[in-house]
Amino acid sequence: MAQKKVTAAQLRKLDRQLVELLNERATAAIANGELAEARGETAADQSTSAVADPAVLQYAVDNNDGPLSAGAVQAVFRELLSGIRSANQPIRVAYLGPAYTYSHLAAIARFGQSAELIPVATIASVFDEVEQGHAQFGVAPIENSTDGRVADSLERLARMNGLSDSADAPPIRIQICGEVPLRIHHCLLGRGARSEIRRVCSKPQALSQCRNWLATHLPGVKVEPASSTAEAASLAAAEPDTAAIGAEQAAVNHGLSVLARNIEDNSENVTRFAVLGAQAADRTGKDKTALVFESPHEPGALADAMAIFKRHRLNLTWIESFPIPGARGRYLFFLEFQGHPAELRVKRAIASLRKKSLRLSLLGSYAESEVVE
Repeated sequence: MAQKKVTAAQLRKLDRQLVELLNERATAAIANGELAEARGETAADQSTSAVADPAVLQYAVDNNDGPLSAGAVQAVFRELLSGIRSANQPIRVAYLGPAYTYSHLAAIARFGQSAELIPVATIASVFDEVEQGHAQFGVAPIENSTDGRVADSLERLARMNGLSDSADAPPIRIQICGEVPLRIHHCLLGRGARSEIRRVCSKPQALSQCRNWLATHLPGVKVEPASSTAEAASLAAAEPDTAAIGAEQAAVNHGLSVLARNIEDNSENVTRFAVLGAQAADRTGKDKTALVFESPHEPGALADAMAIFKRHRLNLTWIESFPIPGARGRYLFFLEFQGHPAELRVKRAIASLRKKSLRLSLLGSYAESEVVE
């Protein structure tokens, strides 16, 4: 049945009602102490109360029965929560820049655009900004479903609690307090027609994730690495015969056309980002815990360590080995599993693993998050 047409006056009335309801929701959030400031916390004490609460976003999606997509509804509520926060005291979030890289999109997905999002040049700088108190939070990639681990992030995670053999590497007093699994959809961006492209630029990981598409649809075109997808977009904006691989949002920012969408070889291409902060995340009941340990270099030691999680019925969601620089044959093992250290079986598992490890450190516990589309 056809919907009855709505007049312009009726649309304006709906808009006024929306604004009134949004402000009513913000006022209620402050009155109920949802903000850190309302509880008397300082900026340095803020934990995950400062981020877009995944439970609120999921509740909004679960109660959506209209034509808007789940992503659209989540975006509205994410910006609402971000705006509520900034109405009192904006938070600063460091991310691997420049703007409109996937790290930037992950930061927006977690904190909203009302937060003060600070681009930095390296992954190490993301950690430094948080450790030195210049930002309350940081967003750093830790793994990609196509290319695997992000080595720079793992090296810094190892240093977070002194698990480094480098004498000039003091421990970093921050932890993982959240995650953002972001679906990565690559686009071919450019100024001219696809037939005019002679060069394609992007960061090496993006080029790798699209190599089959490029070989099939742009055979013989020169492929060149760039420091970021944003730099590649700038090159494409300057030269008509150059195209970039990046996010669709980068096309808007650099005045480019989207010449092809979703060119990633793996349709399930996801990059997972760690949210870094000084304070622990609140327990939600659906949490994950990350840790790093070194196992003795002897037969069966690692197998014995892994058996602990089976014995305590804990599901591993991530495992990664990382060679210790300057220590040939020695490795750190990064683990993530479903559960929270407040649970008895988790406490017992960690205690058992600690006994079988040369050294072990918890990296943080945080709410398990759905993939952001």
